[in-house]
Amino acid sequence: MAATETHRAIEAVWKIESARLIAGLTRIVHDVSVAEELAQDALVAALEKWPESGIPENPGAWLMGTAKHRAIDFLRRGTLIDRKHEDLGREMAEREMQVPDLAATMDDNIGDDMLRLVFIACHPVLSTEARVALTLRLLGGLTTDEIARAYLSPEPTIAQRIVRAKRTLSEARVPFEVPRGAEFNARLSSVLQVIYLIFNEGYSATAGDDWMRPALCEEALRLGRILAELVPVEPEVHGLVALMEIQASRSKARVNAAGEPVLLLDQDRGLWDRLLIGRGWAALERADRPGGSRGPYAIQAAIAACHARAATAADTDWKRISELYGELAAIEPSPVVELNRAVAVSMASGPAAGLELVDALRDDPALKNYHLLPSVRADLLKKLGRNDEARIEFERAAAITRNARERTLLLERARACAE
Repeated sequence: MAATETHRAIEAVWKIESARLIAGLTRIVHDVSVAEELAQDALVAALEKWPESGIPENPGAWLMGTAKHRAIDFLRRGTLIDRKHEDLGREMAEREMQVPDLAATMDDNIGDDMLRLVFIACHPVLSTEARVALTLRLLGGLTTDEIARAYLSPEPTIAQRIVRAKRTLSEARVPFEVPRGAEFNARLSSVLQVIYLIFNEGYSATAGDDWMRPALCEEALRLGRILAELVPVEPEVHGLVALMEIQASRSKARVNAAGEPVLLLDQDRGLWDRLLIGRGWAALERADRPGGSRGPYAIQAAIAACHARAATAADTDWKRISELYGELAAIEPSPVVELNRAVAVSMASGPAAGLELVDALRDDPALKNYHLLPSVRADLLKKLGRNDEARIEFERAAAITRNARERTLLLERARACAE
């Protein structure tokens, strides 16, 4: 195998195995930063040896074995630094006795280790931006450069964010454990939020020249599926997975050949991925506990499922969608939810009914710089024949959005209002 092919293979193995390595090492050394460094050492060893020796039959086990030795050496060095001269022999003997136990337990409870790492990376002690960056770094195996490019941020900014996040976790003495009781639910909410933020940035990029960043969608889906395996009894985890599966099913239909956005009602539904839709429905069934109420992700997944069931845009059950948005607003009220409900109401009961709801949101400070408010209002005004007002609103929306593709679409719709 050529060296370049070997390096690509190593990158693929690292993508799969890095989170598992870091999780296992963190349990042993109790420090995320040290664990990542030790895992990186194992990667460097692979880059040095595999081009000559070939890729091992079980590359993941090779990396784990190498990482074990790095962890053992690290602990031995720590013992040497901290020892007292008078009992050096005794302490080293004790440490040597512990090493076989470390090596023997490195592969135990990998699922538990992964879950612990998820909860550490998404710890509320970190800012939202830090949680996203650290999650992509530790659990996604993305390089700092890849994260920076995905979020259109300078690489030094992302690097500093990750370093500060690790330092914060260390200074806060965050234990390497899965929280219990009420704290578990609070932390799980943070984990789900981070995964969905990653997905949404891939699904509808907030800035830049591309309408979508599929790699981020795929990464969020991968993390969601892993989490669903780790905590299979949590309905909202399955709700989030269902939501992402169904939304991701539309990816190929959301842009045309030129990379321009295609709105939901104009999409070729024959391009929707039926396999992902089927997976989404199955996850939604797992989210619906008998006798239990749906959480916000499960409700949003149910809304996405309504679209997926409609063979054509005209077949969409907008009345049911507006009811579901009402349920969502009851448990997680927000002006964005109300704006989406207004769209559903406009489709079910006419643009005038929707516009009345939208106008009630115009003075909400949370939507001051939210480009979809004037965009939705413009669409409803156009449907009512109020083209001059619609053009002004489309132009306002175009001025607010930071996504180049979306800005072009909005300006085209504004021009169409003048024709």
